[in-house]
Amino acid sequence: MIRALLTAAALMLAAPQASDNAPYLTPDQYPDGMAILPPPPAPDSAAAALDMKIFRDTRALVGSPRWKIATDDVTNNPLARNACAMGMVLDAAHAPALARLIAHAGTGPVVSTVKSAYQTPRPYLREDGPICEAKTAHLAGNGDYPSGHTANGWLEAQILAEVMPDHASAILARGRAYGESRAICGSHSRSAVEAGYLAGASVFAVLQTSASFRKDLEAARAEVARLRATAPRPDAQQCAAERAALAVRPW
Repeated sequence: MIRALLTAAALMLAAPQASDNAPYLTPDQYPDGMAILPPPPAPDSAAAALDMKIFRDTRALVGSPRWKIATDDVTNNPLARNACAMGMVLDAAHAPALARLIAHAGTGPVVSTVKSAYQTPRPYLREDGPICEAKTAHLAGNGDYPSGHTANGWLEAQILAEVMPDHASAILARGRAYGESRAICGSHSRSAVEAGYLAGASVFAVLQTSASFRKDLEAARAEVARLRATAPRPDAQQCAAERAALAVRPW
C-alpha cells in the first residue's frame, strides 16, 4: 500500500496541473468590452466613410515592403515579430518563461463579445479589393469590429514592454504597427484597429490583478536578464529595412 501511495504521489507531481494551461483571467474577470469600447461607426457616418477611404487608399500598397510585413503579421508569433524591437532573437525553446507569459494572456472574451454584438462587415465585403490573406468564409463570418489581431498584438506589446522596459518604445511602436498591418492588409477598418488597441489595453490593466501573471512576469524578467548576453541579435540590415517599411502609415 505504501508503494502504491508513493507511486500515486509521484504521478500527481509529474502530471501537468490543470492551472498550468489556464488563462490568467477567468471569464468573469475580463473587462466588459461592450461598456468600454465605443460602438462602430454608423454606416452613413463620416467615420465610416473615412474607414472606406483608408481601405481604398491602402490598396496602393499591394506588393510593397509594407504589404509584405502586413502579410507576415497575419500568422507570425510575437517573439519573432518583435525581434528587432527587443534587440534579441528569442523563441519558446530558449525563452520558455517569456513564451508562457504571452501564451496565457489573451483578449478573446472581450473581442468575441463585441464582435458578436455588432457583426460589422469587413471592409473588403463592403467594397471589393485585394487583401493580404485568403478571403475565407471564416474570415467573412467573423466581424470586423474590433480587430482581434490588434487587441492581442497590443496586449503582447505591453507585456513585452513591461518585461524589457529599456526597449519599451520600440516594442510599443511595433505593437502599434502590428495593428496598422490589419488595415493595410484590408482585413480590418481603421475604427476596428483603434478599438483593438483599447481592448488590448483594458485586458492588460486587469491582468495586473492576477497573482499568477505577476509571478510569471518576474520569472520572464529574470529569464530575459540571463539571455541578454547570449541571445542572438537580429540582422541589422533586415531591421533597418523593417523600420523603413513600417514608416509607411495607413493614416
